[in-house]
Amino acid sequence: MNTLMRLRKSLLAALLILLVAGGGVSRAKQSGGSRTGTEQGDLPRIENAKVERRNVAGTLAVTMADLEKGATGPVWVGYGVVAVAGERSICCGNDSDSSAQRCGKCALETDRDGQNGTKAANGDNHTDSHSGANQGAVKLEGGQRLVVLFRLQDKHLTRVKVASEDCVLDAGGLPFIWLTEVKPAESVAVLSAYVREGIADGGEKHSIGNEALTAIALHDGQEAEGALESFTAPAQPEELRKQAAFWLGAARGKDGFTVLQRMAKKDPSTEVRAHVAFALSISKEPAALEEMIRMAHEDESGHVRGQAIFWLAQKAGKRAISAIDNAIASDPDTDVKKKAVFALSQLPKDEGVPKLIQVAENNRNLEVRKQAMFWLGQSQDPLALSFFEKVLVK
Repeated sequence: MNTLMRLRKSLLAALLILLVAGGGVSRAKQSGGSRTGTEQGDLPRIENAKVERRNVAGTLAVTMADLEKGATGPVWVGYGVVAVAGERSICCGNDSDSSAQRCGKCALETDRDGQNGTKAANGDNHTDSHSGANQGAVKLEGGQRLVVLFRLQDKHLTRVKVASEDCVLDAGGLPFIWLTEVKPAESVAVLSAYVREGIADGGEKHSIGNEALTAIALHDGQEAEGALESFTAPAQPEELRKQAAFWLGAARGKDGFTVLQRMAKKDPSTEVRAHVAFALSISKEPAALEEMIRMAHEDESGHVRGQAIFWLAQKAGKRAISAIDNAIASDPDTDVKKKAVFALSQLPKDEGVPKLIQVAENNRNLEVRKQAMFWLGQSQDPLALSFFEKVLVK
């Protein structure tokens, strides 16, 4: 059960990473005035800010270094890049996956950032406002632009955020510098440096590194693909490999699946391979299911096989159920068999309960039969109750 709780917490944390700053429709304001769509060009809709446009001077890395050095008070810096194709929702203070509505406004200066920015880097990538205007989601589809945002204060970076281009950004009265002519490759390089700094430093920079990784994952292009793949190298820390694996499954399509497949077969860490099973479960690539089934059958670690079976249960379907049945019948590890029984309990009741009854009646392993009986009792299904009545009257 402890393993189950850890898995559920891991899933929740992973999903929360997806719910990053969101979209909406409003008028951008600059120095108290408004700008038309034609006038603002690629500038997002910004409120409550004095907005300054700047061209990148030299490279983005040099520009950001100069901006950090000059940031004595809090300031927001942002720019736009093409977003990776897909239908993920970018939300603001909302854990719904609905895309039927659009967010009203994304407050960049939230209570959790603190009025002076001292709580800025907490590792979350979504704002915490709960007003009715912040409900809903915006889809990022092919060709849509992604807004990358940096909060600077006391001559260093305190936060990285992302938002869709049609989001209304409320800067909380702070200066806002919008950079133009940003090259996507330079954006990925700058963000990658923040990721590496976070690994080396820990603490506040660790949170910034995770936020920068999220931004990279939502960039379109081979540069972002290559950066994510580089973070999966066996020499990288396990936690970074896990986070990169998540985004490869969640956002990077076929190319991401190819990297996950390699990790599933070659990563030396059982913990990382177990997390790869989860990343495969959220991939939309059809071949991901086949790789999960292979992991459930073939991985040398019982822990990894058990995790693959657990995530197969979340996908259900005939192929997944067949793999779970096979684990109960053939896996040499009793713990894996018990995890497979639990996986049956996660299936829709009309599929899972009959199979649990079959295991409880026929499996030769006493521990496995006990596990099936336990989950039947938890189901409170009428078919399970009838089974218990039949057993008790014998």
